[in-house]
Amino acid sequence: MAPSPTLILYPVFAMVLLVYLVLMRMRSMRFAAVRNREISAEYYRAFQGEEPEPLRVVSRHFVNLFEMPVLFYVGVIMIYVTHQVSYWLIGCAWAYVALRYVHTWVHLTANDVRVRVIVYFASGFVLLVMWVTLLVQLLRAG
Repeated sequence: MAPSPTLILYPVFAMVLLVYLVLMRMRSMRFAAVRNREISAEYYRAFQGEEPEPLRVVSRHFVNLFEMPVLFYVGVIMIYVTHQVSYWLIGCAWAYVALRYVHTWVHLTANDVRVRVIVYFASGFVLLVMWVTLLVQLLRAG
């Protein structure tokens, strides 16, 4: 029995939630830094100068959520509109999202670069598997 096509869309909602969670963390950290006079509010006018390291880390991570995940969003949309939804691809999508959550946790807590890189490249590999699977399925569908 084929899965419901909409099942491939739920991991996208989970990724969007992750983006908003990081945004809220970044917002609260920035407001606290300005309130505690760790940085001037003027810094945010043109982003010139140096942010304290914890702010740089969360800001960089937020930007990172708009880099590789774009390929995830496009891939999911392509899977959906070409009617190639399978349990395998749904599983891959959830695995990608789970790895991105782990990556976020590592980056914004201990920031162990070795672990972070392993998780980051694991998520990239899962994403590659999704794309290759989609390509193979489309070629077979002819």
